[in-house]
Amino acid sequence: MNTPIDLLIEARWIIPVEPTNVVLEDHAVAVDKGRIVAILQQNEAGARFSPRQVKRLPHHVLIPGLVNLHTHAAMTLLRGLGDDLPLMEWLQKHIWPAEEKHVSAQFVHDGTLLACAEMLRGGTTCFNDMYFYPKAAAEAALASGMRASIGLITLDFPTPYAADADDYLAKGLATRDELRDEPLLSFCLAPHAPYTVSDRNFAKALTLAEQCDLPIHLHLHETTQELDDSMRMFGVRPVERLRRLGLLSPGLIAAHGTHLDANEITLLAQHGCSIAHCPSSNLKLASGIAPIAALTRNGVNVGIGTDGAASNNRLDIFQEMRLAALLAKGSSGQTSVIGAHQALRMATLGGAQALGLDAAIGSIANGKAADLCAVNINDIGLTPCYDPASLLVYSAGREHVSDVWVAGRIRVADGCLLETNEIELINLAALWQNQIRPRKV
Repeated sequence: MNTPIDLLIEARWIIPVEPTNVVLEDHAVAVDKGRIVAILQQNEAGARFSPRQVKRLPHHVLIPGLVNLHTHAAMTLLRGLGDDLPLMEWLQKHIWPAEEKHVSAQFVHDGTLLACAEMLRGGTTCFNDMYFYPKAAAEAALASGMRASIGLITLDFPTPYAADADDYLAKGLATRDELRDEPLLSFCLAPHAPYTVSDRNFAKALTLAEQCDLPIHLHLHETTQELDDSMRMFGVRPVERLRRLGLLSPGLIAAHGTHLDANEITLLAQHGCSIAHCPSSNLKLASGIAPIAALTRNGVNVGIGTDGAASNNRLDIFQEMRLAALLAKGSSGQTSVIGAHQALRMATLGGAQALGLDAAIGSIANGKAADLCAVNINDIGLTPCYDPASLLVYSAGREHVSDVWVAGRIRVADGCLLETNEIELINLAALWQNQIRPRKV
């Protein structure tokens, strides 16, 4: 008697990510109760399972859902505000003043809804967020049916969200306590950056992270100014400062890592830290090119992030995958550095590993959650196909994503969002734009 299951997905190709460098042809993924129960040849599936639903993808590549390892989702409402400026000028003269005036729980909820829609439609099923009003971000992610790691942000200075570091931490932990049983949510402690958090408050965040068994997500070595300021104020560069404070560990997710020397790369590797590589944001803000070839060669886990839409200006992991691979080749002078399979791993399992979620997501494997993305390669710009992995990384784009599942539930079907009214979202964004920078009549 065949085993009843919820869903059988048959695809022309499946790239499971683990084991590495594997492409399965004419295989199927069996899904039940939100989890993968088998990966097998299509001609065997009918003899083993009685699916309630069958999804046939004859011109598609099926991959794990993409993981956006670093973003500020609500900042989609600031997309394009103050472009083409250096990081600190952009922050101090445009972003921070706009945030001080406009950021609220409603702003975060609405901006995160917009971000989730963009990410889901582009094949991203999980994002690691860092922003104010984390409860509002979490509620928007849940409303969108998306998996999210919610950052519990900490800063030294007051904002409309919190008065001081203790207030940030208390509010963040209250959000975590309220929502900790939501299966699509996880949490990180998120002390913003070495230039915005004191030693005392880093120590508090570390203590709480250890007590609650949470990763720590922060910005690190993003600009040369950050390094110069750290030398002036602390006498050491930020990585060494964090080492002395005890923050270097397998639970550390360092966004950017644009300026790292050989000793710092060795330290990150020795302590099992992860880097959230954000190539488009680093280029747009002229921050530099992260030494991804050296990081991966030394065994540092690397995931891919977009940063916020205000500094990218897209939440597009396909674009980041391709750029990450090309920049690594160009900056190292080695064409074999960061191949297609490795770039795809960074965009999936690398991010999941950094978040401590690799037992649940990041690859197509028995027992894992059915977070999946189907890419339709039946397109004039994607033919011929000699290597599906190469095609995904170097040729395909988010516009080729056809179907997306989160925990076995379909969220995008034939390119259309199922949980979101796109027209309503566009109108909502226009209302916020008119508040932030009214159009001249």
